[in-house]
Amino acid sequence: MTNLDVVRELYRSFRERDYEAFLKVCAADLEWIQNEGFPRGSTKRGAHAVVEQVFKTFNHDWDQWKFEIEQFLDAGETIIVIGMYSGVHRGTGKSMRSPAAHVYDLADGKVTRFRQFTDTKVIWDAMG
Repeated sequence: MTNLDVVRELYRSFRERDYEAFLKVCAADLEWIQNEGFPRGSTKRGAHAVVEQVFKTFNHDWDQWKFEIEQFLDAGETIIVIGMYSGVHRGTGKSMRSPAAHVYDLADGKVTRFRQFTDTKVIWDAMG
């Protein structure tokens, strides 16, 4: 499995809420960095923490939350994914769209670090 295949599998596992598959493609000591200002954004350490504190939380707060992939950029040990967040906040009923870039670092066929870059204002606007 190439590094690009690993990242594609990560997105599939998130979409289908297949958290066991997510854990298989990530290093146990995964570093997950959401940019400052992102709702509940912070740096999480450990693949299990990401499942519990990131993925499952978003499933409760947002309806139809998704990341539409526009482009994959394969830089060997780093995979960059360009796309668009969209969703409807359950509390307000407001929708949003925010361009984003995800940067994954991999080693030995596992994701070791995730970094997120997105416009957080439009997300907060939908929440309030």
